[in-house]
Amino acid sequence: MIRYFLACCGLILNIALQAQDFYGYRHLQMFFRGDTVDMLIKSKKGEEQVKKPLFLFCQGSLPQPLLIRYEHNGQTAVTNAFVFNPDSLARNYHVAVISKAYVPLVADQRKLNPDFTYSDSSGQFPRKYLERYYLDYYVERNLAVIAFLQRQSWIARSPLVVAGHSEGSTIAAKMAASSPLITHLIYSGGNPQGRMLTLIERERAHETDSTGGTGALFNRWEKIIAAPQNMDFSQGDTYKVTNDFSYPPVHYLSKLKIPVLITFGTRDAGVPYLDMFRLEMIRQHKRNFFFREYIGTEHNYFPLKPDGEPDYNVFNWDKVAEDWRQWLSTH
Repeated sequence: MIRYFLACCGLILNIALQAQDFYGYRHLQMFFRGDTVDMLIKSKKGEEQVKKPLFLFCQGSLPQPLLIRYEHNGQTAVTNAFVFNPDSLARNYHVAVISKAYVPLVADQRKLNPDFTYSDSSGQFPRKYLERYYLDYYVERNLAVIAFLQRQSWIARSPLVVAGHSEGSTIAAKMAASSPLITHLIYSGGNPQGRMLTLIERERAHETDSTGGTGALFNRWEKIIAAPQNMDFSQGDTYKVTNDFSYPPVHYLSKLKIPVLITFGTRDAGVPYLDMFRLEMIRQHKRNFFFREYIGTEHNYFPLKPDGEPDYNVFNWDKVAEDWRQWLSTH
């Protein structure tokens, strides 16, 4: 279960608390629009004050704490704050990740839902988290975090790498399109045509000759387009968040002239649209896009068993992160 978690896993006033050692990370805080923003930084041991570039990782969806305490062989252990081991990247970068709004930075596994998400005393996702769950909040908050971190004496201003996986890939892509400071983008497990097409593609994969569930998705999309700013979250994801993340990220990606690495498992639902994007970039003679595919793996880089289920015993995330590091070393 813990390994599964690791896989799925205006005027701004900024203040920093004294950086603390927090389960092997530095914990920093700042304010953004009145919200406390928590971030964890992984640095190479003994080089915490050495000036290095920033590598910011944008995590995927769901209100999960960055760190989860659990019992292992009678002792308390803590999960990694990243879906990959950041030590490889930390040789060259200070590696940062930002906590979800109004979700605890660390929590006990037994107090979380089975999918490791956090619910408040009402049994629901925190209201303040849901009110901030839309694309531009994350983009603007993350850019504010970059500005804050680059004021620290141990952060170099360039290069500046932003990476994102799944939902985080869209956030990272829009950040790169919005900020000239970002020098490299890593777009992982995303769909250049947006979230709704991923949902439809996943539903298509389970169709039979007599059943299909895409009709409900198209009906929902009609309602979303009729009220794209609707923030009612009583029935799950708001129309606004689905609309935001369904706007094709190809519109952000196609603007970029910086080096972009696109990584994906070839059994992921978004692959047809990644292939289409790749063909189009070749047609346009765009040479700043690089593609790294992981044959036979799914959304989180796990291979599939004969029954189509992910094989969680084969953990590829550390290889993916090392491939990112090697690509960055040559671009």
